[in-house]
Amino acid sequence: MRQDIRLSPLPDPFVFRDGTRVTDVAGWEKRRLEILEDTISLEFDGMPPQPEVFEVEPTDLHGRGSTCTYRVHCGRKDRPFTFTFMTYVPNLKGRMPAVVTGDAMYADNMNDAVIAEAKKRGFVCVKFNRTELAPDFPDPDRKHGINALWPDMKFTAISAWAWGYHRVIDALLTLDYIDPDRIAVSGHSRGGKTALLAGATDTRIRYTNPNGSGTHGCGAYRFLQRETAGQYADQISEPLEFMMKNIGYWMGQGLWDYVGREGELPHDSHFIKALIAPRCYIETNGYGDIWANPRGAYLSWQAAREAWKLYSAEKNCACWYRFGGHGHHMPDFTALFDFMDADIAGTPLPESISRKPYDDMEPLYDWSCPVL
Repeated sequence: MRQDIRLSPLPDPFVFRDGTRVTDVAGWEKRRLEILEDTISLEFDGMPPQPEVFEVEPTDLHGRGSTCTYRVHCGRKDRPFTFTFMTYVPNLKGRMPAVVTGDAMYADNMNDAVIAEAKKRGFVCVKFNRTELAPDFPDPDRKHGINALWPDMKFTAISAWAWGYHRVIDALLTLDYIDPDRIAVSGHSRGGKTALLAGATDTRIRYTNPNGSGTHGCGAYRFLQRETAGQYADQISEPLEFMMKNIGYWMGQGLWDYVGREGELPHDSHFIKALIAPRCYIETNGYGDIWANPRGAYLSWQAAREAWKLYSAEKNCACWYRFGGHGHHMPDFTALFDFMDADIAGTPLPESISRKPYDDMEPLYDWSCPVL
C-alpha cells in the first residue's frame, strides 16, 4: 500500500518564456537554449566557464589491452588545475566506444567484473574521481578544487563535477583508440545527478546514464513516493527541504524559494532530461530505492520522452528497473551496455529495457509534443 503525493502536473517544456508554444524541431532547439539558461541556473547556479588552457599529459601508458593513466591540465592561464583519469582498453584495433564514470572513489563502482564485461564488448572504461574537481562537503570560502579558480562564481559541487566529465571528454577526443561519436557517461546517486547534468550540457555525449539519482536528478519534485506497508513501509522519497538543509552545496540557492512550494517550480526534472533529446538516454533505478524516488523518476521519464517523440527517436530514450535498493552494480552496467550495443548495431532494444517498469501509474502530465 502507498500514499504517494502528487503536488501538481508536470509543466510543459514546449512553452517559450513569452507564452507561445514550440511548433517544430527548429522551435524546440531555440526553446532548449532557454531551458539551458533558466533551469541550469536555478538548479545548479550555472556551470563553470570553459577552461582557458588545456593539455593532456600521459603518465602511465601500456598500450591496448592494458590500463593507461593521464593527467589533465586545465583551468585559468594564471591558475592551472590538474586531475587524473584512467582508461581500461580492450586489446582491439581501431576506435572504440567509451564509458566514463566520475565515481572512482566508490570501490565497488565499475569494478573489475564490470571492466571485464565492457572489454569483452569492445568498450573502453574510463574512471576519474570527481571529488578532485570539488569537495563533497561545504566549501563556503571556495578554496578547494576548481572553486578556487573562480571564487566569485556560485556554481555548485555537482556543476564542478559535471565540468570534470566534460574535461575528460576533451581528453578522450585526443586519443586514437576512442570513437568520438560513441561516448557514454554514467554515475550513481550524487554521481547520477552529475552524469545527468553532464549529458544535458554537452552534446558530444552520445549516451547518458544516471543511476539511482533521486531528487535533483531523475526524480520528480512534484511527486513524493511514500510507502505505508510491506517491505518498504514508512519510507518516503527525499524531499527538497532535506537536501537544502543537509547538502545545500549541491543545490542552486534559488531552490530555497520553492521549499514547501515544489508544485510551483517553473520546471521539473523532465526539463533537464529533455535537453538530451534526440541523443541516447537510459536511466536505471531500483524498485526498492525509495529514497531515490523510482516512481517519480518514471513519471518524469514519461514526460521527458515527449521530446524524443518530436524527433521520432523514442528508441533513444529508455529506462530500466531492477529489484533491490541503492547501488550501482553489474546488472545496472549491463543494461547500459545492452542499450549501447543495440544503438551501435541498429537493432531493437532488449525486452528488459523496453518493458514498462510500472503498470499502475497514470502520467503526471496532460500535454504532448507538437504534432508535426
